[in-house]
Amino acid sequence: MFISKLIPLSEAISKIDENLKMTDIEKIHLKDSQGRVLAHSVSSFHNSPPFDKSAMDGYAVIAEDTFGASNSVIKELKIIDRIGAGDFSDKTVHHGEAIVIATGAPIPDGANAVLMKEYTNETGDDLEIHSQVTPGENISPKAEDIAEGDEVLASNVLIRPQEMGLIASAGYSEIEVYKKPRVKLIITGNELVEPSPELDKAKIINSNQFTIAAMIRSSGASVDISHGYDNFEEVRTAIDEATKEYDVVITTGGTAISKGDVVVDAVEDLGEVLFHGVALRPGKPVGAGIVNDTQIFMLSGQPVAAMAQFDVFARYYLFKMQGLDYMHSVVKRKATTKIPSQLGRTDYIRAYADDDSVHHILNRGSGIIRSMVEANSYIIVNENQEGIERGDMVDLVFFRDMAWPTL
Repeated sequence: MFISKLIPLSEAISKIDENLKMTDIEKIHLKDSQGRVLAHSVSSFHNSPPFDKSAMDGYAVIAEDTFGASNSVIKELKIIDRIGAGDFSDKTVHHGEAIVIATGAPIPDGANAVLMKEYTNETGDDLEIHSQVTPGENISPKAEDIAEGDEVLASNVLIRPQEMGLIASAGYSEIEVYKKPRVKLIITGNELVEPSPELDKAKIINSNQFTIAAMIRSSGASVDISHGYDNFEEVRTAIDEATKEYDVVITTGGTAISKGDVVVDAVEDLGEVLFHGVALRPGKPVGAGIVNDTQIFMLSGQPVAAMAQFDVFARYYLFKMQGLDYMHSVVKRKATTKIPSQLGRTDYIRAYADDDSVHHILNRGSGIIRSMVEANSYIIVNENQEGIERGDMVDLVFFRDMAWPTL
C-alpha cells in the first residue's frame, strides 16, 4: 500500500513537469488549424504583398503631376489603361497620364501614387483631378507585411484566425501541429448511477462523468469515459488497458487518504505513484502516477474537489503536452470579507467577482456542486499566507480564463 504524504503544491507540479510527455506531431489542412498549436516555426515562401499594390480604388499617377490641384485648381490627365483586381498593365505611366486601378492591383511602371476616385471626374479617357497626392501615397509596398524567408511565427504558438491568415500569406495550405491528447476518464464508485428521476437508497448520481469530461474537452483534448466499481482487480485492469491506448488517464474516486484505496494501490502495483496527497484545499487527496509511460491523474470522487484538482493539475498537463505553456491568468481583486487559511496549504476558494472586487466567498463542502455554479472564479491563497483580511487585494483567476483559447 502506498503511504500518503502531503506535499506542497509547488513540489507536486515539479513532479508532473519532470514526467511531461509531449503529444506526437501531425500535419493538418490550414482550414482545420484554429485552436491548435504549431509544432514548428513558419518561414514565408513569399513576399507579402508580392508587389507594390494599390491600397484603394483610384488612379495610378505620377504624384508630381497632381501637385497644386484643388477644388479651385483643376488639373487634367489622360487615361491610358484600366487594371481590374487580379490583373496588371504592361503600360508605363508618363507625365500627364493615369491608369485606372482597383484595390490590390499591381502599381504600373512609372506611377508612384494612387489618387482616390472621390477627388476626380472622369469623362471617357479624360480625367479631371481636384486633389493632390504625395509619392507613395495609397500604395502598399512590396513585402510591407512579410519578406520572403522571414520567420513569421515561432513554434508553440496557438493558431487563431489571425495566425491562419498569416500562415496562408506565407504560402502554406498545410501545417504541422501537436496532436490533441486522447484521454481516458475512468469513474469509480459502487454507489454511482446514471441521472434519473428515481434514485435508490445509498446511490448517488454520477455527475463527474459530465463535469470532468467537459473540462477535458475545454483543455483541447478528446475523451472516452468508462465506469468501474471499487474492485482492485477491475480497476487495475482498466488502468492497465487505458494506459496502453490513451495519452493520459484520469480517474475519479478511490483516492481518500484515510484508508487503502483501490485506485492508488492499482497504480502503485502497475507502475509508480508520483504523489498522493497535496497541501491543497479543496482536493487534498489528489494523486498522480505513471503506468506504461502514461501520465495518470487520480482525482477525488467529490465533485467540487475533482474540478479544482483538474484545474490545478490535469488542465496544466494537457496544455503543456500540446506545446502550450499554461499559467493561470491571475488578476487582483479586493476582498469584501475575511478569508481564513492556514500556513503551508494552498487554497483555491470558490468566489464570485466583478471588475472591482470579490463580492462573496463560496467555500462550502467539496460535494456542493451548486457552489461552483454560483462561482465564476477561484481566489488563490498561497501556502505562505495565513488568511486574508477584508479589504486586502487577493489573487484571483476566472474560470473563463482557464479554458483552451481558440479565438
